[in-house]
Amino acid sequence: MTDVHGTVEPGFESVREVFAGIAANEARDGGAQLAVHHRGRLVVDLWGGDGVDGDSLLGLYSSSKGVMALITALLVQDGVLDLDREVASWWPEFAAEGKERITLRQLLAHRAGLIGADGGLSAEELADDRLIAARLAGQRPFWEPDTGHGYHALVIGALVGEVVLRATGRTVQELYEERVRAPYALDYHLGLPEELEPRFRTALPVRPTPAEQAFLSENPIAPDSFMAIAFNLHADPPFDDVGYGNSRAVRVQAPLSGGGVGTARGLSRMYAAIAGELDGRPPLLTPGTLAEFARIHSEGTDLVTGSENAFGLGFVPLVTRHPSLGPTAIGHSGAPGSQAFADPSTGLAYSYTRRRFGFLAGPGAPENDRLIPAVVEAAKSV
Repeated sequence: MTDVHGTVEPGFESVREVFAGIAANEARDGGAQLAVHHRGRLVVDLWGGDGVDGDSLLGLYSSSKGVMALITALLVQDGVLDLDREVASWWPEFAAEGKERITLRQLLAHRAGLIGADGGLSAEELADDRLIAARLAGQRPFWEPDTGHGYHALVIGALVGEVVLRATGRTVQELYEERVRAPYALDYHLGLPEELEPRFRTALPVRPTPAEQAFLSENPIAPDSFMAIAFNLHADPPFDDVGYGNSRAVRVQAPLSGGGVGTARGLSRMYAAIAGELDGRPPLLTPGTLAEFARIHSEGTDLVTGSENAFGLGFVPLVTRHPSLGPTAIGHSGAPGSQAFADPSTGLAYSYTRRRFGFLAGPGAPENDRLIPAVVEAAKSV
């Protein structure tokens, strides 16, 4: 990536060099952004590539799961939600098909087995968390709850969001706006206002590399597999991942599993409010709440993806993938290859975003494996 714009504070020049050195076939098509806060200060604010500047709003897919987890953590911290209370105690319809004993903790840890719907979900349902929740209230789990974990990719936001709505009378989107986005002036939105539409940059598809195409050919996704169900590939038509990110209905209704829109600056600033003091305010989460939500609740082979991974409560414990981070570093990746997190042990908050949709990007694009260590090392020097 040769056309790099933006600024870095003294001591973080090496991060700019790494960002500039990202190969064209990794991020240039469509552009990328990188923002880093350190102890509440924006110390890295970079962008480059085609079609993106620092103010471009991008569809950041599963980054919204981090917002869902934050609001849930705040409600647990307030004593409004109890992690070990059954979901059905707030949401009686959820008890159908043997789900009456599933707890909020198990749901947040991707242990409920409720990864999708028989027959699949429509595009209309996928854009509307209330419609997803109504479908899944009567759905059987796909494995015995709490006997294993699997990524509830497209539905966990609707499930947790329904609990929040039943418990408080408010949606996660409303609580985020009032408690987090507006007070901290975050440029990350759950429900994109019409007046901000001109700043939105559509997600771009990418063709698989020969190696990726060979992998798909050798490992076809069976239509009745947990992978197909969790990613709605068994529906007719199957899930259109790029179309989802480009949908105005998704941007307006902001399904919590993947409907967030924002800039790297906006998402980094949100995590800065978790990592430490910001604008004279104390961290959003107390040490006790942070430790509980960061603690690994699920690890090992994911029943959906077949890969080795780990989940905390809603958040992903980042140290399992990036050992340079602290034990309470929490965040979430997004399908375009984006990654964002807070690391209270170093006071770092980080957000890398891409316009190009990541093909088999996994938990964050590979660029993060170079950028994150560079950020950590730079922070040690200042």
